[in-house]
Amino acid sequence: EAVGLGDRITLLQTDYRDLQGSFDKLVSIEMIEAVGHSYLPEFFAKCGTLLKENGRMLLQAITIRDQQYQSYVRNVDFIQKHIFPGGCLPSNSRMAELLSAKTDMVIRHIEDFGLDYAKTISEWKRRFNAADLKAQGYDERFRRLWNFYFSYCEGGFLERSISVVHVVAERPGASRYKP
Repeated sequence: EAVGLGDRITLLQTDYRDLQGSFDKLVSIEMIEAVGHSYLPEFFAKCGTLLKENGRMLLQAITIRDQQYQSYVRNVDFIQKHIFPGGCLPSNSRMAELLSAKTDMVIRHIEDFGLDYAKTISEWKRRFNAADLKAQGYDERFRRLWNFYFSYCEGGFLERSISVVHVVAERPGASRYKP
């Protein structure tokens, strides 16, 4: 609303499986990681049915390297055990495969900014440690758990075993229309 788009954008906070209708654009920001490996095909199929013929989708996802994906989905790591139970980082190849298999969308652009995200994680950790956690009712175990999580993620981004991407995909009719 602050930039005058309030009448052109509808923000929905709901389970993607419950969405009905058709949309010009879909934006999903770091939600796909909560979908889980076995539900990724359903997620992409639903996105495909929700977009109009000329629709576009922007997906922001934390991803794992393609070469690690198969091993990753067969095991439970620290984050899946302690922070996001049931979570699963998709790989770029897996997302491309499912977009092709479950929709008629085509990927038009992928932007990788994982190294920038390492800086973001570092700042989150700094702010977290600057806060008075005890006054908020959190104990030392909680602080150590989250410090380990921040460090684990920052290291993953710096080593490029995980990253963050923007994927822009569109239905076939989108190329006939201005963005």
